[in-house]
Amino acid sequence: MKKLLYFGIVLLSVSTFTSCNQSGNGELIGVQNRGKWSESQPYGMVYVRRGSFNIGPSDQDPSRSMIPTKTVSQEAFWMDDTEITNSEYRQFVNWVRDSIARRMLGDQYPEFLITEDRNGTPIDPPRINYREKIDWEDPDMLMAMEDLFIPENERFFGKKEIDSRKLLYEYWWIDLQQAAKRSNSYNFETQRYDGSVYNADGELVPIENRSSFIMQDAVYIYPDTLCWIRDFTYSFNEPWATRYFWHPGFAEYPVVGVTWEQARAFCSWRTKIQTDYLSSRGEPELQAYRLPSEVEWEYAARGGKVSSMYPWGGYYARDDEGVFLANFKPLRGNYVEDGGIGTMKVGSYEPNEFGLYDMSGNVAEWTETAYDEAGYQYFSDLNPSFTYNARPDDPPVMKRKVIRGGSWKDIAHFVQVSTRTYEYQDTTKSFLGFRCVRSTFGDEFN
Repeated sequence: MKKLLYFGIVLLSVSTFTSCNQSGNGELIGVQNRGKWSESQPYGMVYVRRGSFNIGPSDQDPSRSMIPTKTVSQEAFWMDDTEITNSEYRQFVNWVRDSIARRMLGDQYPEFLITEDRNGTPIDPPRINYREKIDWEDPDMLMAMEDLFIPENERFFGKKEIDSRKLLYEYWWIDLQQAAKRSNSYNFETQRYDGSVYNADGELVPIENRSSFIMQDAVYIYPDTLCWIRDFTYSFNEPWATRYFWHPGFAEYPVVGVTWEQARAFCSWRTKIQTDYLSSRGEPELQAYRLPSEVEWEYAARGGKVSSMYPWGGYYARDDEGVFLANFKPLRGNYVEDGGIGTMKVGSYEPNEFGLYDMSGNVAEWTETAYDEAGYQYFSDLNPSFTYNARPDDPPVMKRKVIRGGSWKDIAHFVQVSTRTYEYQDTTKSFLGFRCVRSTFGDEFN
C-alpha cells in the first residue's frame, strides 16, 4: 500500500508541474523547449576519441632523444580520413570562380544578385544568387565576365581561359586570442575597451568596439602548379606541372602547391558552405572546420597506440612479407619500390586504428601550430596548442608552421609519427598538402 501511495504522489506532482506553463513552481528547471541536439558523422571524416598520450620521440628514436616527451590530454575531434584531394580543392576553386563571375554578371543581369530580403527590405551590399545558372557558352555573358579571363595579349594561341590570378577569396574571422587578453577586456567603469589589437594589416590600433576583433583576410587560392618544377632542379617534372591539378586522372590524388594561408582559406570556405546549408534548413551551426593542431595530428596518427614509431604500430616501414606500408622514398632513392614514384591516390594503403589513411607519407601536412624548437616545454598539457598570426612585417622565423607526416620524397625518418619539421606559411611545395578537423563535444561517440 505504501508503494502504491508513493507512486500516486509522484504522478500528482508531475501532473501539477506540467500544467503550470513550465514555470517550474519556483524551482530551477533551466530553459525549456530548446530542442534535442545530436551530431551526425561528417561526410569523409572519422571520429578521433579523446585520450592522453606521450607527445614526442619514442624510445626507438635516439637521433631526437634531446627532445623531452610530455604527457598531454586531447579532447575528441573529427578528422578527414584522407588528405584533401585535387577534386575537393577544385570544388573550392570553382566556387570562388563562380562567385566572382556572378558579381560581374550582376551589373547586366540583375537575377544574379539578391537585392532584397523576403520582406522587401533592401540588402546592402547585395548577396550573390547561387541558384542562377551561368551559361559559359553565351557570348553576351562571356563579354560581361571579360575581366575574369586572361588578357588577349597573354593568351597561348588565343585560347580563352580563366585567369587564376583573379581567383581571390575574402573571408572574416574572430581573433579570440586577442579578445581573450585581460588587457583587452571591456572596462565596465569607463564603458569602453582600454587595450589595443593588431589589425589585419599588422598595425597596432586602439580597440574601438567588438568589431575590432573581427579580422579580414583575402587569399589568392589557385594552387602553385609550378612547384613541381621549382622543387627539383635538373628534373623533368613538366607533365605534373601542367596536368596534376586539373586532369581527371589525378582527381583523387592529394592537392599540393597550397600555402598554409590557402589551406586556412579552404577551411573557412568549407565552414561557410555547411553553415549556409544548415541555416537554410533552420538547423544550428556546427563547429568550424580548421587545420589540426600539431598535437591533434600526432595523437590521430598514432591511432591509440603507445610509443609507436609509425601509424601501423610497428618499428619498421615494411610488413612481415617485406612490403612497404607507406608512400615515401625507400632504399636511397628507389621511389617505385613502394608502389608509386610521386604522390599516389589517397587511401592506397591500409588505415590506422582510427580509420585514417596516409598519416605517414604521400604528402606532408600543414598544421595550425606555429613552429618553435622549444614548443614542447611550454605547451599546456590540456589540448596543447601554440598559434601565431604572423604579421606582414614579421621576420621569416615568425612565419614557420609545423608540418607533419613526411611525404613521397622523404626517407623513413620523416614519416614517423613523432618527427616534426616546418615550412614557411607563404611557401608552396609539391610534397605538402593538408586535411581538416572539426571540434566536437566528444561525449556522443565515446
